Amino acid sequence: MKILVCISHVPDTTSKINFTEGDTKFDTNGVQFVINPNDEFGLTRAMWFKEKQGASVDVVNVGGVETEPTLRKALAIGADNAIRVNTEATDGFYVAKQIAKVVEEGGYDLVIAGRESIDYNGGMVPGMIAALTGANFINTCIGLEIEGDTATAIREIDGGKETSKAKLPLVIGGQKGLVEESDLRIPNMRGIMMARKKPLTVKEPADVQNETKAVKFEKPAPKGEVTLIAPDNIGELVDLLHNEAKVI
Repeated sequence: MKILVCISHVPDTTSKINFTEGDTKFDTNGVQFVINPNDEFGLTRAMWFKEKQGASVDVVNVGGVETEPTLRKALAIGADNAIRVNTEATDGFYVAKQIAKVVEEGGYDLVIAGRESIDYNGGMVPGMIAALTGANFINTCIGLEIEGDTATAIREIDGGKETSKAKLPLVIGGQKGLVEESDLRIPNMRGIMMARKKPLTVKEPADVQNETKAVKFEKPAPKGEVTLIAPDNIGELVDLLHNEAKVI
């Protein structure tokens, strides 16, 4: 079984976010980048298939040379090969088209993508890859087993869980539950050294038109001042909620 894991290169959640050029560009100065958490759950599950069922695991990223340390970390965790599509990840459709080309050229049985990235939170790419390649698709996946050419997946739905079966080739949008946080792997020294020798292939992008463009970014409004009310002063609390906050 050939598995392709999609890896997004995203800012660490502790990073301080700023914008430049009139709030039209993300300022990467001083920002630490990591593997997108939803993708890391998927990569860890792919490693389970590699160790238990002999699957081969490739990872792919759409981005510039600055994303290669993130791909090297995925190799250090245990992926066999890395692929970088040499173009800026501008929008979900553009990224999906680039990855779909990699999928078709590589003949992958299973594509694992995070259900969304934590930077833009678009949630579009996994479904688009499935549509573009003609593969089956299961989103919000929190459990996955594969036997032969049949996958059994558990997905999160409103108010519960749903178990589905699908034939390979399959694309999943994964999240926490594919593995638990305690199962995530920290690269050891041996893995880091081996990652330096593993293939990292750079592919030129497909000729695809961008369908959308980010016009402007805006930070959330800063939190307002907090008014403290004595616990026994219910009258003042009701008055403020009614006349100042206007929520009742």
